[in-house]
Amino acid sequence: MDKKIIISLSDIIVEFDGEKILNKINLTIKDKEFVTLLGPSGCGKTTTLRIIGGFLTPDSGDIFFDDKRINDIPPYKREVNTVFQKYALFPHLNVYDNVAFGLKIKKVSKKEINKRVKEMLAIVDLKGYESRPIAKLSGGQQQRVAIARALINHPKVLLLDEPLGALDLKLRKDMQIELKRIQQQLQTTFIYVTHDQEEALTMSDTVIVMKDGNIEQIGTPIDIYNEPTNAFVADFIGEANIGDAIMISDFLVSFNGSNLKCVDKGFTNNLPVDIVIRPEDIDFTTKTDDYDYEGIVENVVFKGVHYEMTVDTNNYKWLVHSTRARNIGETVYMKIAPENIQIMNKMLDFTTNKLTTEILTPNEESEFSTVIIEGVTYTLNNTYYPVNTKVSIEISPLDVEIVAGDCGDFNAYIGSVIYKGSHNEIIAETDNKKWLLKTQIDEQVDSYAGIKLNLENAIITKLEG
Repeated sequence: MDKKIIISLSDIIVEFDGEKILNKINLTIKDKEFVTLLGPSGCGKTTTLRIIGGFLTPDSGDIFFDDKRINDIPPYKREVNTVFQKYALFPHLNVYDNVAFGLKIKKVSKKEINKRVKEMLAIVDLKGYESRPIAKLSGGQQQRVAIARALINHPKVLLLDEPLGALDLKLRKDMQIELKRIQQQLQTTFIYVTHDQEEALTMSDTVIVMKDGNIEQIGTPIDIYNEPTNAFVADFIGEANIGDAIMISDFLVSFNGSNLKCVDKGFTNNLPVDIVIRPEDIDFTTKTDDYDYEGIVENVVFKGVHYEMTVDTNNYKWLVHSTRARNIGETVYMKIAPENIQIMNKMLDFTTNKLTTEILTPNEESEFSTVIIEGVTYTLNNTYYPVNTKVSIEISPLDVEIVAGDCGDFNAYIGSVIYKGSHNEIIAETDNKKWLLKTQIDEQVDSYAGIKLNLENAIITKLEG
């Protein structure tokens, strides 16, 4: 039986200083589930949480709770409580009084408060800590107090904004299990915000992957890991071999010099696509057996439960996980089962940088033409068209370079960086256009870089009209 929907967000838009933080998102959250909003910094996940909690009003769109519109209902009147990364506990109160605070405000009887505080402290494994000062608690214990305080009023939904961020690695892992146990025991809807993929995969019933104010994919942890919708999701969730491929026909894809059988269909024949193969899904075989690739082992690292190896095939660097190590410099043979190959449409609907502009040649005696791209004047050598002629210009991703900001023709925002085995695929954005780059440079997402265009190899086509 399907669980009922407890929260719905419909066409939610949030803008700050003219920039869209949430871009008309639509989302439904089911009752009694552990739902995680996952994505890089600045993707809009905390803003989404604040919208649900009532701490922020959307510029447009509607929020529904149990089918009732709650846009104008303040936080304290919503059946929602929040646990923040900074737990905001009262340092002058002990554990008991911190947990009981909300009930005292509501003037609940002392007998009922005592009963519910003890029940809640038992649930969060803090029985016997009632008189302990907050300053004498560890980070994990403080977090449990914050959770108990948030849950004691029996909210239908608990919002958690990166509550494990301040904890060390071991305690964070322990608390992942503890949070899931509490959620299952209480059967309360948890909506959890994190940028940590392991947290999302460990705790969640449903994962919502976000990027740049958009929802990229919604699914179970297994769906998100095994069936990513695009290269961003595949790259963000776990480790993966991602590359540029050609979908030859149904069930057949060409990648890195080999034609591979796959289980995907419905793509246009000979369509450029992205391919994803997880490192644990690559099998070593022998030369006498059927194999897809022959390569050279370049690096071996022991990871505790497996060895992580880098294998070079045709200048593509494969990441391979295996319980058996191979030697650096050894020739290996690799086989990939069709069901372990994931085919996805490309994140952009273009594989080359194409734009339309007009010729600005100063006079008809010139042997070259000039155009303006991103506010910069460029010369098209050995190309002449009259003034105001409309032309299409195609620029290869290899001819769009990242340089030091002062040396660039213009600056662009780095919206995405995905390693594709032999190069980084970067999407750089200006107010006018998204630029596709293929480069060895490893740029940082959410930063700005100088962009330089090389038009020497550009394809110039005169447009009619």
